[in-house]
Amino acid sequence: MSVAELIKTKRSKLGITQKHFAELVGLGEVGERTVRGWENDEHKPTKSALERILGIPENAPFKKSSKKPVFRFIDLFAGIGGIRLPFQNIGGECVLTSEWDKYSKKTYAANFGEVPSGDITKIAADGIPDHDVLLAGFPCQAFSQAGLRKGFNDTRGTMFFEIQRILAAKRPAAFLLENVKQLKGHDGGRTLKTIINILEGKSEAVVPDDVPMSDDARKSLSEKLDYNVEFQVLKSSDFGVPQKRERVYIIGLRRDVFGHIDLEDFFKDLPKPKEQLIMGDILENNIDVDPKYTISDRLLAGHERRKLEHAAKGNGFGYSLFSHSSPYCNTISARYYKDGSEILIDQSDIGRNPRKLTPRECARIQGFPENFNLSAVSDTQLYRQFGNSVSMPVIQSIASRMIELTGINIGQTNLIAA
Repeated sequence: MSVAELIKTKRSKLGITQKHFAELVGLGEVGERTVRGWENDEHKPTKSALERILGIPENAPFKKSSKKPVFRFIDLFAGIGGIRLPFQNIGGECVLTSEWDKYSKKTYAANFGEVPSGDITKIAADGIPDHDVLLAGFPCQAFSQAGLRKGFNDTRGTMFFEIQRILAAKRPAAFLLENVKQLKGHDGGRTLKTIINILEGKSEAVVPDDVPMSDDARKSLSEKLDYNVEFQVLKSSDFGVPQKRERVYIIGLRRDVFGHIDLEDFFKDLPKPKEQLIMGDILENNIDVDPKYTISDRLLAGHERRKLEHAAKGNGFGYSLFSHSSPYCNTISARYYKDGSEILIDQSDIGRNPRKLTPRECARIQGFPENFNLSAVSDTQLYRQFGNSVSMPVIQSIASRMIELTGINIGQTNLIAA
């Protein structure tokens, strides 16, 4: 088989366009033209490009089902699909995905067989398919403890207004938003209050002129959304996974569609698993883990020194050590790849320094299934992706409760609002 035929066959198996194929290979703006040239045998890829092509996974485990969907949804700021999969599991069909990070796109494509669209700010409302549920884990760095906490003054914080713009234009019957728990207290609670006011369509929801947002988003502020909204901070450890992770979840239902439904107890009545996993349930045996995950003497010495310095100042900061018997671990963050300090695994049983979690263990503490494909990107990128992702069992519980509360019967009706 010639190189041209190999590339055409590869892309055909993936079922994607030349443009999306170029994205997966890591080509620039002229990537589509380059792929076309490869397939026409006008020129050949470099050795490194060919290696990247051969390394693209072909068999995505979570492709769309051929069954008639129960409802349609869009997946914004999608990351690697941690919010999508639970809603897909209950019969939903994803009709649009938006994610700008090129590495997350690769992992997403390896698992769902689709390459996400890019920057949501560049997708006009008329380019977004009609949908019944909007899902968005909107960028959290602006509100997080690890970030600058600038909120709406940070361009990442203004991404909420893109959600608001789409809600105003497309009027989906329901939505689920996710963010860091610090959003609840940001700016004395005023940031979250502004968000809730906008979603509920209250007239006092006014955004200052100096907050940056697209013209379309600002124009849409005058359109009242009129959703019934509730929010809650939920702990991942309450949903069976061994991780101390807290996030704000915001649920909304259109009043003119589901005005009869009281959301007050929505979060109190979430279904929870009977079994609570501990660290030993998700960790590999230390002896079986590649030694490359064991931290060096130099890094360990640095961790120990900084922990002593923090102790001298009277605070509890520093690296954290966990074992197979630990009930849960700290929250994994996007910076985990740097030194692993928030979650190190004790290896005294085999006489080694502590080690970092493997990417598969990171997937497990976020509740991702075992067949979730981790082969598309490097360990460094996987650490970032799982640190930025969601705890899937929490989303699965919310999705199930949403279906139960709205009276949706699989295969009989849907959430489509006229």
